[in-house]
This record gives sequence, structure tokens and C-alpha cells, in this order.
Amino acid sequence: MDATGRAMVLFFIAGMASFIIFHVYGNISLTMGRYFLVHRDVHHQLREPKPLKASFYRSYSKFASPIQATSPPRVHHLTSYGADPSGKTDSTQAIVEAISDALKGPSNGFLMNGILNLGGAQIELDGGNYMIGRPLQFSLAGRGNLVIQGGTIKSSDNFPNDGYLIDLSPSDNSSLEYNYEFVKLRDLFLDANFRGGGIRVVNSLRTSIDNCYITHFTTNGILVQGGHETNIRNSFLGQHITAGGDTGERNFSGTAINLMGNDNAVTDVSIFSAEIGIMISGEGNTLSGVHCYNKAAGYGGIGIYLKVPSGLTRTRIVNSYLDFTGIVVEDPVQLHISSSFFLGDAYILLKSVKGVAIGVNIVDNMFTGYNKGIDNIQLDQENGGFTKVDQVVIDRNNVKGMNLKSTVARRSVQGIGSSWLIDLNSELLFPNLIKQLHYTFIANGNAFPKHALRHVSNNQVLIESDVPVEATIYITGDQGSSLVAN
Repeated sequence: MDATGRAMVLFFIAGMASFIIFHVYGNISLTMGRYFLVHRDVHHQLREPKPLKASFYRSYSKFASPIQATSPPRVHHLTSYGADPSGKTDSTQAIVEAISDALKGPSNGFLMNGILNLGGAQIELDGGNYMIGRPLQFSLAGRGNLVIQGGTIKSSDNFPNDGYLIDLSPSDNSSLEYNYEFVKLRDLFLDANFRGGGIRVVNSLRTSIDNCYITHFTTNGILVQGGHETNIRNSFLGQHITAGGDTGERNFSGTAINLMGNDNAVTDVSIFSAEIGIMISGEGNTLSGVHCYNKAAGYGGIGIYLKVPSGLTRTRIVNSYLDFTGIVVEDPVQLHISSSFFLGDAYILLKSVKGVAIGVNIVDNMFTGYNKGIDNIQLDQENGGFTKVDQVVIDRNNVKGMNLKSTVARRSVQGIGSSWLIDLNSELLFPNLIKQLHYTFIANGNAFPKHALRHVSNNQVLIESDVPVEATIYITGDQGSSLVAN
């Protein structure tokens, strides 16, 4: 064959290859050498390949690598499974099937040991309103990188009273260290219909609950049991939908957020009705930008309750707003509360269980009340007094219409005499406890008397001079320092 003939054959082969590659319609990926080529017809509706084109492809498949098989979808629309977006009929089974398909979908490696990476699989509510008759519980453990988003889920009238709308726990016992990782629940409105709770997260890692509105719960709006690092942010929770001043407030019940695990964060969350806003029984948790007006303290409500059985509180509460409801802490150990605002005679209560308060910072907060003689910081010692107080700093707070209590008292007295008794009880928090005391004695005129600290008892300080003299005395008493024992 001469050169002209060979050129024509090569031209014909190249043309057929181009025809094959660029005329196979659909979401098909072709691999040729090191290059990856995808053809999508974005301007026209996709059409099934014609038999002739398919035969051409089969005939000349030796000129291209085999077509990669299309993977199962990673986006699961509830309506595709027959769920009713109007909320008129029960959609439980359809949603369970969608979740099951997502959990069984394609994966790409692992996150934590034993947890498959689902690659960001999505369960889309598409703005629908879905009614369910039983909890949406995950059928498989060991899955991660999954999203449920974008709609409303409501309990039916026969929903179990102890169930949760979304139950992030495996239906079977799991031997894994963690059940799930990096599951994201976002942009959801969850209505428990006064039957059970909203979300339960069990022994999971790095769970995100973002931009959710959870209401009408009777147990917990969100319950976190075990695991690590559940982040709850930009969300709203309330048993009853109200904006304060509700006539039924004294009957509010339930807990909006219950953290029974370690290292969780609650950020920019409003809790507008519940008996307890946030209950914490784990360590290392952080609350920031939380607004609690769930139930007034006068009706028995508590904004934030720290009850850590391990004896290690290790909790930080910053930049938050306690609105007519306060904070209760049992045996605080490593607790930090700062830059927060307490309105309506709301206060902080330290409750003695084992008599321990160690490493506590309550500083730079504002308290506003109604001149009822209420202390901004209070003690509950019904079970016994605080017998081990160390490194406790309650200082630099300010009050309006409330009594200011601290672990540091500063006082000055002036007069003529040889004995001065200064009572610091009105300022100091703990009874009969001054660990460190400083005083400055300034004698007026030409007198140069001898003076000494004679006695410290019941938060009262006695200073005497050897001769009567006109003097001014400045005193600072510290209850929290660990430098000097009483």
C-alpha cells in the first residue's frame, strides 16, 4: 500500500474513533491513556444511544479503554422512594429505605478504623414535610461522611413516647469503637409532636447538627450519649413555640440539650422553652453564644445544669445570655464562666455534693436584677459545706439590682482607735474562709504606731495598734488562693 493509501486508512480510523467518543450520550466516562474525558449534553435532554452507535462502539472498542461502570447515586431524594412531602400519610418506610441505601452506597476508604467513608452521600428532603410513626434509626454501624438535610420531619400520633425522630444509633449491637463519624444533620425542622425527643446521637464521632429547629419534645430535644465532638450550632430548641412570657411557662418540662459525652460544643443556640436548657454530665464541653430563656428560675427552671459524676467538670461557658434562668454546677472542678449576661435576677449556684470546688473561674460577667436582695453567686450546702476550696477566682463581675458576691473582698475603714474589726461576709462567697489577707495601715498626723493583724475568723478581720490613733486601713481578703491555709 502506498503512502497515500496508508494516510487515508489512518484518517478513516481517526474519524471513526472521534465519532464513537463524541456521540455516546449520557453520563459516561471514558479513559484514554492518562486523560479522563466526560461528555454531558447540558443543552438538550439526554437520549438513549441508538443501536447503530452502540454497535459502532462495540466494533471499535479496541481503540478506547473500557467504559467505567456508573456508580450508584450518592444523592437520595425521599420522594423517589415514595415519601409523601405533604405530611398527610406516613413516610417512615420510604425514609428508612433511603437511609439504608445511603448507608450501603459506594465508599472510598475509611475514616476512623471500621468506619466507611460514604463520600458525602446526601439524603435530601427537598423542602418536604414528612410524617413518621417510628424513629429513623440507622440500620448499619461503621459509616461516615453522610448528610441528612433540607425539610421537616414530624412524629405521628402513634410515635413511641421514648423514641427520637432521628436516632443515630445502630439497630444491632456494634463492636466498633465508634458507631458513626462525620454525620451532618442540617437545615431541619423536627416536630416531636409531644411524643419523645428530636435527635439522639450514640457513641459517634464528629457529628454536626447545624441550623435545626427542634420543638414539641417531652424528653430531650437533642441527646448525646458517649462519643466525642458533637457540634450543635445555629439552632433553636423549645418544647413549646413561644418568645417568652408564656402563660404556661411554669409547666414546661423536658431538656433541650442533654450532653452525656465529652468534648462537645454548643455554639449560637437559642433555647426558648424547657425545664432545663442544657444538661451536661460529660467532661470537656464548651458553650458559647447560648441564649437560655427556657423557664424562669422562679418556676423551677434551670438554664444550664452541670452534673458530672466523674468529678471533673472541665467546662467553659462564655459569651452567653441567661435570661431569667441561671446556672447550677455540682462540685465544680475546672470550670470557666466569663463574658456572659444574667438578666432578671438570674444567678450562678454552686452545689456541694462532695464539698469540692477546685480550679473555678467566674469572671467578667454582668448581672441585672430587681433589688430583691438576691446574690449573683450562691451556694447550696444542704448536703454539707465546701470543705476543699482551691484556686477559685470569682471576681471582676458587676451587678445592678443584685448583691455582688466574690472570693476576693476589698474594704477600707477609717477612724480613731486602737482596734478595728472589719466584717467581709457581705462580699465573700464562702463562709468562714479567708486564705490570704493583705492590709495597709495609714496613720494620720505625726503618729508612728505599731500595728498587727490579730485575728481572722468567720470572715472577720481584727487589726490592733499599740496606741489609739487616727488611721485609714485598706484590706484585701482572698478565699480562693492556695498559698496560705486558714
